[in-house]
Amino acid sequence: MTVTAPETNAHVTIFAADWCPFCQKLRQRLDRTETPYDIVDVEADGMDEVNEWIKSVNDGNRIVPTVLFSDGTHATNPEASAVRAKLRELTGEE
Repeated sequence: MTVTAPETNAHVTIFAADWCPFCQKLRQRLDRTETPYDIVDVEADGMDEVNEWIKSVNDGNRIVPTVLFSDGTHATNPEASAVRAKLRELTGEE
């Protein structure tokens, strides 16, 4: 079964949960450098399809944070520096 990535208009979308310390750390580090991103709470109602996508890109595991980039690529629990580097690549900024 193919699961389609969630639609987003942001270059960086973080799928996260409030209880996740790795999510909190990533957000804090991105906020410190004012790196723009959208956040999606995977615990909210109606997130079944989103959670299925997360599992589909993580070998069946619902791992957060999972980050979706505007080019369709994704990263699981990435370092903030990797997210910033990918954002620069997507926006053409140095």
